[in-house]
Amino acid sequence: MIDRSPTGVLMEVQYMRRDQEIMSGTLCLKGTRVPVQSLFDYLEGSSSLEEFLKDFPTVSREAAVAVLEVAKERLFAHAPAG
Repeated sequence: MIDRSPTGVLMEVQYMRRDQEIMSGTLCLKGTRVPVQSLFDYLEGSSSLEEFLKDFPTVSREAAVAVLEVAKERLFAHAPAG
């Protein structure tokens, strides 16, 4: 997975990883066993980013914010006009 953003930053490779040996191939925050989906579940359930980071201390703020930025970029890139 490569983020082909205008900045050329490889955020997805840097902060997310899918490995069959870790959580049966679930997309996780790199270097952890924390599924990316957990971040979105927390925020959807009205928990704050601070609560997520407190409950998952192996995840850095930088990584969590980067994942949210990638999601935001993809959402806006594929949003219909008008």
